[in-house]
Amino acid sequence: MSENLFAKINGLKICYKIQGEGEPVFLIHGFGIKKEFWIAQIKELSTKFCVIYFDLRGTGKSDRLDEAISMKTYVDDLKGLLNFLDIEKAHFIGHSFGSMILLNFVLKYPDCINKLVLMSALPSWSKVPGGIEIWKKNQIELYESALKNPVEAFYSKMKLRFTRRFLKIMEEDPKNRLHGIFSAEDLIQMGKIDPMKPQDIIYMADVMGAHDTLDRLHEIKSETLIMCGEKDKFTPKAIAIQMKEIISKCSLKLFSGSHWFPLENAPEVNQTIMEFLEK
Repeated sequence: MSENLFAKINGLKICYKIQGEGEPVFLIHGFGIKKEFWIAQIKELSTKFCVIYFDLRGTGKSDRLDEAISMKTYVDDLKGLLNFLDIEKAHFIGHSFGSMILLNFVLKYPDCINKLVLMSALPSWSKVPGGIEIWKKNQIELYESALKNPVEAFYSKMKLRFTRRFLKIMEEDPKNRLHGIFSAEDLIQMGKIDPMKPQDIIYMADVMGAHDTLDRLHEIKSETLIMCGEKDKFTPKAIAIQMKEIISKCSLKLFSGSHWFPLENAPEVNQTIMEFLEK
């Protein structure tokens, strides 16, 4: 894997990595994780593209959050990283919260987007009263349980991120390298390093809770691919279908997995991305 690099963006340190050569492709990870989430995509994509993946502020080895921020901050961080790397236009791939950031980014900086891939995307956070507070509580409880028993906490967390079939394969042999790329042990170890602290969770969750681009989806003109897991309970396929109907130059691809289908369905996901970016 490539080395950690650091950029001073909007007053704080952002950690990023670059792998491969060709057209630039930015990977934006989701809530509660970090750039290593893309473990199943980086090697394949970097055979044809210059892959740039980074830790959002408040995650991984980037600086942590010491005050409340807004979605604008994450959007401007991404633009700041483009400027730092002297990149005017690129392909962008986001997962979950990363897709939310990209929806806001494409509306503010449409000329920076070549092609757009939205995985497990939500155009607007649920307006259910207390919804984001429940999310914060659950995420902090997961953090605390991981400090006590990281293995047990991992399998508990993954019940809503992988299908039962895939999770069973992981539990039966934690050393088994799935798709020849990663094992359950790899993911457990990854989760132990630089986890988000409760303060980071609270501030990021508040940003997610305020996310709402639903009424502006029709403004997106970039060629877009929406990807979704058939079994995803966080971002149901009904929402992906709705988004596909609103965004003009948009295609939709469903996979058999759940919320973390980029890992569960890695070979098919990678092939789909490569075909979309190369055509």
